[in-house]
Amino acid sequence: MTWIATIAYPDATGRLKALYDRVKGPGDNVDNIMMAHSLRPHTMEGHMAIYKYVLHHSANRIPKWFLEAIGVYVSRLNVCGYCVDHHFAGLTRLVGDKTRSDAIRRALEEEMFEGVFSRAEAAALRYAAALTRDPGSVTPAMIDAMRADGFDDGMILEVNQVTAYFAYANRTVLGLGVTTDGDVLGLSPGNSENPDDWSHR
Repeated sequence: MTWIATIAYPDATGRLKALYDRVKGPGDNVDNIMMAHSLRPHTMEGHMAIYKYVLHHSANRIPKWFLEAIGVYVSRLNVCGYCVDHHFAGLTRLVGDKTRSDAIRRALEEEMFEGVFSRAEAAALRYAAALTRDPGSVTPAMIDAMRADGFDDGMILEVNQVTAYFAYANRTVLGLGVTTDGDVLGLSPGNSENPDDWSHR
């Protein structure tokens, strides 16, 4: 599950147990990425707060399926199969159309965005790629391209924050050897109206 020791749900006590109860899904399942924080529960709390506010908040203007697509793409660029598998499953549920979600995955894998994504979405994915591969290569022109194709500055901030969040999540997973063993793929804290609801469903 990970290369470091973790505390399973049945063995958790105190603050860790309280956090597990906030993030768990059906059958008391706690995603392995969250369990990886179990020796330092305060880091799990920080992780979940940024994840919920960046990806699953009602104030976001960009559709959640596209924020998930950015996450899948960034995770693929970082060779993080754990996050690709989890977030593609979530994207597929949100899209509700296997043919379309498969086309999205193919487009992300081949980096051929036209015909699958809008011009603004394609510009956002190019920005996410630059920010992931070489942050110093990001230019004002990349911001201007998203603006020109219909994203306002708040939406650009959403793209930036989702890209940055996945850089963090990918490095948590890859640096600690987190696997999907025992995880239920595609669950998320989907109640966007309540930022304090972290339960995965």
